[in-house]
Amino acid sequence: MKRTLPPLNALRAFEAAGRLGSFKEAAAELHVTHGAVSQHVRALEEWLDAPLFERRNRRVVLTPAARAYLDEIGPLFEQLAQATSRYGIPATISRTLSVNAVATFTLRWLVPRLAKFHREHPGVEVKVDTSNEPLESLKETYDVIIRGGPDTFYGYSMRVFLSEERVPVCSPAMLKRLPARVPDDLRTHTLLHTSSLPRLWPDWLARANVPTLSPAATLTFDHFYLTLQAAVDGVGIAMGPIALVADDLAAGRLVLPFDGPRLPSRSYCSYVPQEKAADDLVKLFCAWLEREGQRAQTRSSGKPPANVSLK
Repeated sequence: MKRTLPPLNALRAFEAAGRLGSFKEAAAELHVTHGAVSQHVRALEEWLDAPLFERRNRRVVLTPAARAYLDEIGPLFEQLAQATSRYGIPATISRTLSVNAVATFTLRWLVPRLAKFHREHPGVEVKVDTSNEPLESLKETYDVIIRGGPDTFYGYSMRVFLSEERVPVCSPAMLKRLPARVPDDLRTHTLLHTSSLPRLWPDWLARANVPTLSPAATLTFDHFYLTLQAAVDGVGIAMGPIALVADDLAAGRLVLPFDGPRLPSRSYCSYVPQEKAADDLVKLFCAWLEREGQRAQTRSSGKPPANVSLK
């Protein structure tokens, strides 16, 4: 007997919109436009010859009949995912994960590790947007947002995955050319600043007991990643976040001129909308962040490399 089934793409859009209570959030989850979700829902309403949502200004509400329909078909999608997984095909295959992270973290920590994530999970595409806007100011919906913390935001779950400290860093070639054995030696150096982080150097100099030190020169950049790149290129000495320069320290592109002090900093955290917290792919990615953060923490927890030889 031939089965009578509605259009499956339309059914998928209806299930997401009904479960999330929003066409916009359904579009974000399915990685289509708001208009595409509306068209699919309208097509399903035409196929069923019955309304599914009541439009109330900017909100949509399920009709009583549509709520009963969703209660029946919703578990079927979960059963389908579980059955697919049991037969050896990952339920997350061909899915896209949307991530928003601050630019310097993305460039110096996340991007170098994404190739490893793709090797471990070849069926997952990660779409990364960079932004320094506060989480509550973001206009789009993302699966995972990476910001400093820990902070509490209504409607989001938060996990710390990478702690951070800041210390002076510079290129080995520059340190050979112009030695710096104690903090007071910074009087002969160029200190590199970032306009959005004006307190880094003053706070560190105060901890190093040279609060009134005047360097030979200062240079200020509008983006933190430019400040760090200037340090790699031997322009001056920057306040480097240990987690984000660990690879450069290991490769010898940067060195630590002093053993301390280390300036405490905000940790890196994953913030996940509550409606996405149970998503298997979101949980997979956040668990991967925590594993990579632990590896990075273990790598940088010991005493920093000694100064390069000045002989």
